[in-house]
Amino acid sequence: MKDTIIDVLIIGAGPSGCVAASYLHNNNINIKVVEKNKFPRFVIGESLLPRCMDHFKEAGLLNCLNKRNYEKKEGARFIKGDVICEFDFSKKFTPGWDWTWQVPRADFDNTLTQELIRNGVDLKFEHEVIAISFDENGISTTTIKDENGKEYTIKAKKVIDSSGYGRVLPRLLDLSLPSKLPKHSSVFTHVNDTKRPEGYEGTRISFHITDTETWLWVIPFSNGKTSIGFVGPTEYLESFEGTTTEKLQAMVRVSEFFGDRFKDEEYLFEPVFIKNYSVSVKQLFGNGYVLTGNSTEFLDPVFSSGVTFATESALMAAKLTTKEIKGEPIDWQKEYADYILEGVHVFASYVKEWYTGNLQTLFFHRPENPEIKAQICAVLAGYVWDKTNPFVKKHDRIVATMAHLIKMGSEAK
Repeated sequence: MKDTIIDVLIIGAGPSGCVAASYLHNNNINIKVVEKNKFPRFVIGESLLPRCMDHFKEAGLLNCLNKRNYEKKEGARFIKGDVICEFDFSKKFTPGWDWTWQVPRADFDNTLTQELIRNGVDLKFEHEVIAISFDENGISTTTIKDENGKEYTIKAKKVIDSSGYGRVLPRLLDLSLPSKLPKHSSVFTHVNDTKRPEGYEGTRISFHITDTETWLWVIPFSNGKTSIGFVGPTEYLESFEGTTTEKLQAMVRVSEFFGDRFKDEEYLFEPVFIKNYSVSVKQLFGNGYVLTGNSTEFLDPVFSSGVTFATESALMAAKLTTKEIKGEPIDWQKEYADYILEGVHVFASYVKEWYTGNLQTLFFHRPENPEIKAQICAVLAGYVWDKTNPFVKKHDRIVATMAHLIKMGSEAK
């Protein structure tokens, strides 16, 4: 192949790459998308947040997803002991979407890529980025290996790395940093869910907290299958004996709420074990490139923030790149990195306080405070840039403060 010169090279065709590609293509930017894997392919991140619906709509991808009839997610249920905390997105503090989807990602991601291809986007599967360099003007030269093992190069004015867990540029440019969050791992699979209850009970997404740092997720899909996964400290998960199937079977039995429903289910694939999943990076952009989605930060699956951060950052990166390609000056630190990290830091505070137990104190305290619950619900819906919400503006201290007050009140009784 001859060298190709384009405006923007996008690495990765997950939700982040597809949102960026669709926005850029719709704004007449010359792009190419390269994806290492062949689609459809399995990937985790099956529970979305309402905030990402804004992104799919603005990128012109909402209609193709609507046609797939994915399971609607109108809130989330958290269970601990005999107390149930149910969040209803229609009762959140911040205006915005009141629902989203629970999706089998193989179908979901493939739907997005096929829509891009139908719209004329140059998207190549099984094309792997193996090297990259940048000149003093930020023009990149990327070496790519195709499905037949042949190498070619592409020159681009901008590279958007949406490679997710592949973390292409963080690896090639030595941008990775260890996360400051506790080391947790997850084990997960899909089942046919033959004992699924009828009606809403059978379709609601649930998180059963078996201990402060351990919990089981249950994510039902509209196709009758259900995703189940167990999360906890890495050392604890590794203490279970046997194969990954035997490990997950033993973990599911820990759940008094869901143990009977899933104890005899056959796993549709050998459970996947992801260890120490939280990651970070030194910087979110550089001369000629920008990182989006899980290429930047991945926090924790407890609040399903992964896809929303992926699409939020992708859309912002695409908007700024469009302006830059058209000659407008862009302050990538202020307009991109600072903005994205604001949201990351809010969710990171909630993840941290979840595992300290402080946020769980707020969730399961009775009686509930509807005003506080609505403000927390907005965060759980992905609206983490709304500084009119006290639980966003004061995210670094409000959860611990409220938990302390609740505990003091309980001790005084």
